[in-house]
Amino acid sequence: RAGPRAGALLALRALLALRALRCLDFRPPFRPPQPLRFCAQYSAFGCCAPEQDAALARRFGALAARVDAAVWAACAGYALDLLCQECSPYAAHLYDAEDPSTPLRTVPGLCQDYCLDMWQTCRGLFRHFSPDRVLWSLEGNRAKFCHYLSLDDADYCFPHLLVNENLNANLGRVVADAKGCLQLCLEEVANGLRNPVAMVHARDGTHRFFVAEQVGLVWAYLPDRSRLEKPFLNISRAVLTSPWEGDERGFLGIAFHPRFRHNRKLYVYYSVGVSFDEWIRISEFRVSEDDENAVDHGSERWIILEIEEPASNHNGGQLLFGDDGYLYIFTGDGGMAGDPFGKFGNAQNKSALLGKVLRIDVDRNERGPLYRIPRDNPFVGDPAARPEVYALGVRNMWRCSFDRGDPASGAGRGRLFCGDVGQNKFEEVDLVERGRNYGWRAREGFECYDHKLCANASLDDVLPIFAYPHKMGKSVTGGYVYRGCEYPNLNGLYIFGDFMSGRLMSLREKTGTGQWQYSEICMGRGQTCLFPGLINNYYPHIISFAEDEAGELYFMSTGVPSATAARGVVYKATNSVPGDVLTPSVCNPSTSQLPVLQ
Repeated sequence: RAGPRAGALLALRALLALRALRCLDFRPPFRPPQPLRFCAQYSAFGCCAPEQDAALARRFGALAARVDAAVWAACAGYALDLLCQECSPYAAHLYDAEDPSTPLRTVPGLCQDYCLDMWQTCRGLFRHFSPDRVLWSLEGNRAKFCHYLSLDDADYCFPHLLVNENLNANLGRVVADAKGCLQLCLEEVANGLRNPVAMVHARDGTHRFFVAEQVGLVWAYLPDRSRLEKPFLNISRAVLTSPWEGDERGFLGIAFHPRFRHNRKLYVYYSVGVSFDEWIRISEFRVSEDDENAVDHGSERWIILEIEEPASNHNGGQLLFGDDGYLYIFTGDGGMAGDPFGKFGNAQNKSALLGKVLRIDVDRNERGPLYRIPRDNPFVGDPAARPEVYALGVRNMWRCSFDRGDPASGAGRGRLFCGDVGQNKFEEVDLVERGRNYGWRAREGFECYDHKLCANASLDDVLPIFAYPHKMGKSVTGGYVYRGCEYPNLNGLYIFGDFMSGRLMSLREKTGTGQWQYSEICMGRGQTCLFPGLINNYYPHIISFAEDEAGELYFMSTGVPSATAARGVVYKATNSVPGDVLTPSVCNPSTSQLPVLQ
C-alpha cells in the first residue's frame, strides 16, 4: 500500500520554503550523504543518515515478524509511513518534541481522516509498534484513539502536512486583500540576495546602506542603490550555517559604532562551530584605511564575546547601539524546546548569558579589557548574576529596534522594541526596559507556559505590548516605529511582520493609556500602486526590517529561505494611497538622522 507516500518527493519540495523544519535533535534537516534505502522519500532532504535509515528498516522487519501475516498484509504500508516520519524534516513537530510538557511521542501526530481510516483495519498494529499502554487501552474506542494521536497544531499532522495549503499557500509573492486594513505600496530596492538578515547604515552622512547575507557576506550599496562589486565584508569561511531551510545559524547581526566616522569600528554577530560544539561570536572589525567600502579582514583582533550554544536553534542575533553609546546584544535561550536548561531554564537564570538582552561598553578597548560593564547595568554587584545582563526572560528575540522619537517633539525616543518568537501558541512584541523580566519560560505571550514557574510571586515579569496566536503567524519578525519624513501620517506606527505567514502588521499607541491598537497592513490595490516604480506584492518570508539614515522604512524577505538561494529582496515601504490626507512634514532628512556621537 503506497498510501500518502506516493508523490511525497514532489510535495516535499514545496515544504522546503518554511522555517519550522526541525529534526528530533533540534538540528536542521539535511541531505543524506547517500540515498536512503528504506525511507527513500527523504533521500533528498530530511533528518536521517543511512545509519538511522537502516535502524528503521530493522524495526520494520521486527514488526513484520511479530504481527499476524493477514494483518501485516493490510498494515505494512501504514507501518512504513509511521516509521519514516522520524526522517521527516518536520519530525520535531510530528513527535511533539517542541512541547517539553509532554513526553516525546512514540507515534507521530496523525490527521483525523488518516487515523480513522487506519483504525478500521490496523488498530491492533500499535500493540507491537508502540510501548505506550495508554494508547493500547484506547484501542477499542475509535474517537478517543484518534484524538490521542492528534496534534494540537493540526497544520503539522501527517500526512496532510505534505500538501497543507496553510503551510504552502504563500510560496509565491504575497498580495494581501486590502479590505479593512492599512494599505501600503512597495519599491524594490535590491534583489538577488541570499537570506538577507540585516540592513544597516553607518550613521556617517554618506547614505550608504549595507545588507548582510546569512552566509557571512555584507554588501555595500551607494545612495543611488548600486551595489559595489566587491563585498564590504566576507567571513563566509568562518560562519557556521548550511543550505538547508530551517537552519537558524549563520551571520545574524551587524552594527556600526556611533562614532564610526572617527574610529571606523563595526561589530558582527555570527555562529561558529567545530564538530558538535557550537557557539555565537561577537567580534569587532575596522574598515580599511585605504577603502571606506571594504572592511580590513585582518582587523578581527577583538573577539568581544563568545557564548556556547547547547543547540542549533534560538541563536538570537541582534546588535544595536543605543543613544547611551553602549552595545546591546540579544541572545536566544539556547534552543531545543521549553528552555530545558537547568532548574528554571537559561532565560530565568541571571548567571547565564543566553535568553537575555546584554549591554556592554566597547569604547576604550584598544589597551584595556575587550569591553567594560556600564555602571548602571541593573545587576552590577549581584554575585548571582552576570553583570552584562540588561534584561532577562526572553526566548528568541528576532529583530529589535530603538525608536528615534517623534520628529517634532522627540516623544518615544529611545524606546526599545523587540519581537520575541514564541513556542507553541503565541508570538509577542515587547518594550524592553532596564532590569525587567519578560517572562519566558514561565509565560508565553499573555498565558502561563510553565505553570509552576508562572505562579512564583517573585517572577515580577512584564507582559508584552502585543501578542498574537499561531493562526495569524508562527514566527514574529520585529520591526521599527516609523519616523521618516516622506509619509508623516505613518509617524508613530510600529510596523512588523511574521516570517511564516508573510503577514505585515502594525501597532499604534493610544495616547495616555499605554495600550496598543493593532492594524493589519496590506498591499494597495487597483490604481493605488500603479505609479512608476511601485509594486503591491512581495516574497512572503519576512526576515528583517530596517531604517535608512532618514528614518524611511524597509524590510527584507525571500521566496526560498535558504542561505544559498538568491531569492531575497529589499523592499522600501511607501504610502501612496489616493485620498489619503498627508499632514505637513515637520522633519527633513538632515534633522531626522540618528545622531553621530562626538
